[in-house]
Amino acid sequence: MDLIDYRAQIDRVDAELQRLLHERMEIVKKVAEYKKENGLPVLDSGREKEKLDAIDCPYTQKLYKTLFELSREYQEGVI
Repeated sequence: MDLIDYRAQIDRVDAELQRLLHERMEIVKKVAEYKKENGLPVLDSGREKEKLDAIDCPYTQKLYKTLFELSREYQEGVI
């Protein structure tokens, strides 16, 4: 394999990550609507901590912290 092949693999994975992020944000929108209807706060720090505690890779934790931040921002916009 050469650099072009590795980059093609990364591009394939990136496309899947984008698709999954879009799917995740659609679900986040539904969560925000539920929270709005039920008077729940956007931030659920217990849930975030639970998810982060289950991740053993610091890079993945960093990614999830960013996902949580984006999700909260999006929920606040919906609410």
